Amino acid sequence: MSAGTTVKLSRDCAAIQIPVGTEVTLKAATPVDIVQTLGGTYTVHSMGGLFRISGKDADALGLTPEPATSAPAPQTVSEQAVWSVLKTCFDPEIPVNIVDLGLVYDMGLEPLPTGGQKVFVKMTLTAPGCGMGPTIARDAQQKIIALNGVEDASVEVVWDPPWHQSMISAEGRKILGLG
Repeated sequence: MSAGTTVKLSRDCAAIQIPVGTEVTLKAATPVDIVQTLGGTYTVHSMGGLFRISGKDADALGLTPEPATSAPAPQTVSEQAVWSVLKTCFDPEIPVNIVDLGLVYDMGLEPLPTGGQKVFVKMTLTAPGCGMGPTIARDAQQKIIALNGVEDASVEVVWDPPWHQSMISAEGRKILGLG
């Protein structure tokens, strides 16, 4: 099933209303249009608005949830691995990952006495009033913590410097048709 597909929810489903970030329940049999399927989440249009549905609720859309993988033994995580996982995080309204969108301002690793790592990320949003900030930050944090060797992760939303379109990478600009 791909973006642009219309389905009826097979069961009640938790969702986050975009852009306000309010948690809601979409009722079984509600028709939804799947408009974006990126980063393991689904953006759907229904009842005149946009909603984000977690990958764990893919079955409500008639899709197969991504299988959970077991974590291998701890090892040292690399900066490259963190940047790669951050590239799987998306603003549900924009088909560009948060790295190529220029939302990630800083990332660092700190070794812990246990041998694992703590990851620190500072990111922003395209607009200060976006209610999706906590959701996007939580998504990034959960994906970082799932990395082999990461024991803790902190994702902080900051507003300085303010984001602007010049921060979008060449790849992001290409996806958005900005040249």
